Amino acid sequence: MSITERRKLQFERMKHILGYVYDRVPFYQRKFDEAGVKPSDYKELADIAKFPTTTKIDLRDNYPFGLFAQPLKNIVRLHASSGTTGKPVVAGYTENDIDIWAEVMARTLGCGDCTRDDVVHNAYGYGLFTGGLGVHYGAQKIGATTIPISGGNTKRQVMIMQDFGSTIITCTPSYMLNIAEVAESLDIDPKSLKLRVGMFGAEPWTDEMRKNIESRLSLSAIDIYGLTEVIGPGVSSECEAKNGLHVFDDHFYPEILDPQTLEPLPEGELGELVFTTMTKEAFPVIRYRTRDISRIFHEPCSCGRTHSRMERVSGRTDDMLIIRGVNVFPTQIESVLLTIEEAEPHYHINVYREGNLDLLEVQVEVNEKFFSDEIKKLESVNKKIAHEIQSVIGIACRVKLVEPKTIARSEGKAKRVTDHRKM
Repeated sequence: MSITERRKLQFERMKHILGYVYDRVPFYQRKFDEAGVKPSDYKELADIAKFPTTTKIDLRDNYPFGLFAQPLKNIVRLHASSGTTGKPVVAGYTENDIDIWAEVMARTLGCGDCTRDDVVHNAYGYGLFTGGLGVHYGAQKIGATTIPISGGNTKRQVMIMQDFGSTIITCTPSYMLNIAEVAESLDIDPKSLKLRVGMFGAEPWTDEMRKNIESRLSLSAIDIYGLTEVIGPGVSSECEAKNGLHVFDDHFYPEILDPQTLEPLPEGELGELVFTTMTKEAFPVIRYRTRDISRIFHEPCSCGRTHSRMERVSGRTDDMLIIRGVNVFPTQIESVLLTIEEAEPHYHINVYREGNLDLLEVQVEVNEKFFSDEIKKLESVNKKIAHEIQSVIGIACRVKLVEPKTIARSEGKAKRVTDHRKM
């Protein structure tokens, strides 16, 4: 579809959804009225900037079903976020919403060259988390053989991949590293598996981690993106070009806003990613603030797809650490560690306050090949890592080396940061 055709489609779908939520969701009627806008004020695509944003706080304040635009009798599925703080975000789906989800997930898997000839090893968690069932429905829509193994029991995962001949794996990137490590502990070369593509999401990860995974498992690592509030996985995906993620913007309209002023930023500028769902029936969201940091661009992709593309998420506005006035993202530290051969790609960040000064500590596993009882050798590795991190983030940090395999492994989203400060 050409940009002109897609813009026309987006305009019509946006016009519909604004009227739809105003008529059906009291929260949006109140928000629009407070902002002094009506659906009739929407005359062109750029007019979406006149409408208020929606936040996770809004969703939790309306827990569980306050933002639904359909009665429960029309809801065929409920999912929810992990709810790490406060009440979880609850997402509802009509039958049509499930069909759309299967479609965009089939597109996502198609971006990773998945066909009906593939065996998809789906190690995303099933249940209230959207990852497992989202991938499941997309893989089945393509006609691929689908293994609903979910997460955990990693030794069994390796056995199933060997015995069933899995060719595509879907999971978090940190769990993929865990799987590789367990395979090696079983004297199984991860490269001997039939995996050819890995589709990884649900947490930020770097190009350095991509290279690590690809070299360790001899597969092509594809970044996928989604969130419960928008639909789950299936919002955007890299293709074989790995030059940004194709946003399925006939369903999800993307914007990039200044996170401070909430003003739209010009194309190509880095800011907060915001989505409006234009086709969802049960749980539509208008200008939802993802807190993810990215940029949008529209140049044609070498793969031939014409969607707008988003840059891989580089961090979040709400997990950004401010240390002595400097903005620090965990992904910056990860990118450093993955270039240092003495370090493993497993780390944990602690933030402390000593007196009036914030202190950053990075716990890093030492690679078994370089682990030594010789204090001088370990001191040298410590200084090297500390220097490299400081050169990237701009401030000094304390590095604490730990023995191999002592940092907790993730079977889902990795918890990378513990902030011990009392803010």
